Amino acid sequence: MADLSSFTRFARTFHPGEIIFAEYEPGDSFYLIQAGRVKISKIVGDIEKTIDILQPPEIFGEMAILEGAPRSATAQCVDTVKVLEFNRANFEVLMMGNPQIALRLLKLFTKRIWDQKRRFMILTLDDPQARIADVFLMLSETQAAVTGSDSDGEKREFKVSQEDVAHWAGMSAAEVQAVLGHFANQRRLEIFPDRIIVRNISDFQRFVNSKRKK
Repeated sequence: MADLSSFTRFARTFHPGEIIFAEYEPGDSFYLIQAGRVKISKIVGDIEKTIDILQPPEIFGEMAILEGAPRSATAQCVDTVKVLEFNRANFEVLMMGNPQIALRLLKLFTKRIWDQKRRFMILTLDDPQARIADVFLMLSETQAAVTGSDSDGEKREFKVSQEDVAHWAGMSAAEVQAVLGHFANQRRLEIFPDRIIVRNISDFQRFVNSKRKK
């Protein structure tokens, strides 16, 4: 991890339940988590959906720097959170003063943008089965095929729990358990305590494409 000791003047502490920023409000700062967890949520329709739970050394709020747009989500502290807060002015100081940190942040920016856009695509699906299938498609996009997979290479193994799937899909554990059970009965996947195996990822891809609004 890059040395951030010289940036302690940018340190801030937030308390459990405190909202760091709210969706749609203007913002010109982003945050680098040093301790604690931050819940990122977004209003989809009339329902608040949890997009992610961030921990050190993740960043959030970076779109304010990159786009200058209103906040696209709400950031709320799960517990006591310590962050480094950077705005446009001191962000330039940070980037110029430490190339190692600059490179790390740029990589994080790229990953966070992809993660947020991809997970939002999941939440826009109305069909619960399609939403869960799309979670596995998202995971498959960053993972290789399972060792010993089918000859056509379509089998995928994911080291995730049903609770993880519920988190990414923005659904309750009971809803996810029901859908996964349905998929298992159709022999489309296998459920284990520490992993889930999708038998044919292309089948899920076709299914999600048929449900996604054009």
